[in-house]
Amino acid sequence: MSRSAHVGLTLGEEGTPHRARAEPDLFGFWVFLMSDALLFALLFATYGAMLVGTAGGPGPRDLFELKPTLIETALLLTSSFTWGMASVALKYGDAKPRLLAWMGTTLVLGVAFLSMEVNDFATMFAKGAFPTRSGFLSAFFGLVPLHGLHVLAGCIWISVMAVQVVVIGTDERTKTNLLRLGLFWHFLDIIWIAIFSVVFLQGLAP
Repeated sequence: MSRSAHVGLTLGEEGTPHRARAEPDLFGFWVFLMSDALLFALLFATYGAMLVGTAGGPGPRDLFELKPTLIETALLLTSSFTWGMASVALKYGDAKPRLLAWMGTTLVLGVAFLSMEVNDFATMFAKGAFPTRSGFLSAFFGLVPLHGLHVLAGCIWISVMAVQVVVIGTDERTKTNLLRLGLFWHFLDIIWIAIFSVVFLQGLAP
């Protein structure tokens, strides 16, 4: 297989010891991601059922703003690109500073996303939109902040892995952990696209 055949992390050819050790870990992580996807699916279903349950309080068109949500979406999608560049740097053995630079850029984008999201929630609270106000707001704050908590966990994970790269280097275990982290980060982007489409775009539709 040529070097350019796949841009993911190098786990070795079929039958190599590293690949044999990594495959059970990656399969288990895929199972975790699928269980997490089921959790989000239940929350999406709950949100859909509660969408009309405003109890006379503010609804989506009273609370949502498209511009900051578009910026947040751009930040997360860009972070997927920067993490992909980190994966390419690791695969082709680029200098460690380049790998760390791409990881750091991804981290900055993730923190910027979280900062904007916290500001959105504060603005909603200022309008009296608390989770206890209505079924709609309970469902909203059950879904969207949970994704934010996942992004926070991803940012912490990136920070830990950056330290591991500096202290330990890019050995087999580090590569496997970075691959799992990449799967997790891209999964969060997919969930956010669903949130952006189902919650914000639908909520602001005329």
